[in-house]
Amino acid sequence: MTSGKPEYRRVLLKISGEALMGEREYGLDSATVQRIAEEVRTVHEMGVELCLVIGGGNIFRGLSGAAQGMDRSTADYMGMLATVINSLALQNAIEALGVPTRVQSAIPMSAVSEPYIRRRAIRHMEKGRVVIFAAGTGNPFFTTDTAAALRASEMNCSALFKGTKVDGVYDADPVKVPEAKRYDRLGYLEVLSRDLGVMDHSAISLARENRIPVLVFSIAKPGAFAEVLCGEGRYTIVSDGES
Repeated sequence: MTSGKPEYRRVLLKISGEALMGEREYGLDSATVQRIAEEVRTVHEMGVELCLVIGGGNIFRGLSGAAQGMDRSTADYMGMLATVINSLALQNAIEALGVPTRVQSAIPMSAVSEPYIRRRAIRHMEKGRVVIFAAGTGNPFFTTDTAAALRASEMNCSALFKGTKVDGVYDADPVKVPEAKRYDRLGYLEVLSRDLGVMDHSAISLARENRIPVLVFSIAKPGAFAEVLCGEGRYTIVSDGES
């Protein structure tokens, strides 16, 4: 547990759908969802205003569906619906820990969520509620990475945290290439020009335009979210400064 102070007042946490699978090959792992909910509670208790964007790749990926001959728009909408399932699961786990939440969906689903309304979302965070943004941007051809950068910009977030399976950005896949180099710091343009795969290009460009630093860390490591928030632990920061 970190003993430091948060370096950011309001942040967005982006989690891939795959991060919710744990060791499973598909779907949700309840123990992993519970642990991530505890990470969120820890940061919430530090007084940080927090919102989340969750992917849907553990259930359905639009690009995979399109690759199999499905209409890309239809496949992407199916992927958006998968993010709603993940958002409701994480909402349930977070609220079971006593933290108030709201799910706002870019695709209106009044029975299970609020519609996405920017001013209402900001007000929720000001009142200490964790806001989970579901259904991506609500438009096909945009990833949840882009949705995360968009929502972080709209919410005036101080930083965008991307929780992955590895502890930062590498010049190659560290799982496949053990000698891959990890970066402590990168510039936006460096990420784009070298196509490092931190997030898709539209997400990085949007973060750059709005000067929102992107911190990449391992959500699989217990306590890492709070550590990185306080400038501790292992992570890569993508910002205006070059490496």
